[in-house]
Amino acid sequence: MSVTFDFSGRVALVTGAGGALGSAIATGFADAGATVAAVDIVEPESEDFLLDPDHEHIEVYQSDFTDEPRVKSTIEQVVTDHGGIDYLANVAGTWRGGTPIAETDVDTFEFLFDVNLKTMFLASKHALPYLQEREGSIVSVSARSSLEGGEGDGIYRASKAGVRLLTETIAEEHLGTVRANAVMPSVIDTPMNREMMPDADHETWVDPVEIADVVQFLCSDAAGATSGAAVPAYGEA
Repeated sequence: MSVTFDFSGRVALVTGAGGALGSAIATGFADAGATVAAVDIVEPESEDFLLDPDHEHIEVYQSDFTDEPRVKSTIEQVVTDHGGIDYLANVAGTWRGGTPIAETDVDTFEFLFDVNLKTMFLASKHALPYLQEREGSIVSVSARSSLEGGEGDGIYRASKAGVRLLTETIAEEHLGTVRANAVMPSVIDTPMNREMMPDADHETWVDPVEIADVVQFLCSDAAGATSGAAVPAYGEA
């Protein structure tokens, strides 16, 4: 069974839009008719930028969303260019791990909280006034592993748990005006993950397009009664 969405006339801001998951989410919104403001710190000309910047519904904004003045100015520019914001997809994030807490340097801690949690906080903070005007929606990417501690990547798990808790807080603070939900993938089927884990069972991993479908659903009218949720997107992983 296939599902289609129609976001014609709507504006979606997607952070981390140049990555494997972000590009799938941005493309999904664009293919459904939305105007997409695709934000990433990576230059569109880079080989690491996976999104097609020439898609007719996509406009790329290169910006560092760990820097509050740049977040504020970028979001204001998006509103100036497109008239408002209906949806915010907080996708910017990364993984680091491999060492126990006692051996983890503070630079790794600060890096993960900056990329995974601070970007989500700042994007939400500065987009919320515009989302309220349109009774919009926020969907942020947490992680299945944020539900419990685990050996070797506790800082990553903690940062993604923060995403989930801030999502619940935003939902509570904006009842009736802005819906906020999180998706919780496990291992996503990306080229980088395949390279890092060549011996894993890749068939159990979730395709980024499948997660993009969940994000679109949570922004659609079909999920109008859903806010403050942490939605599993595990597949069989």
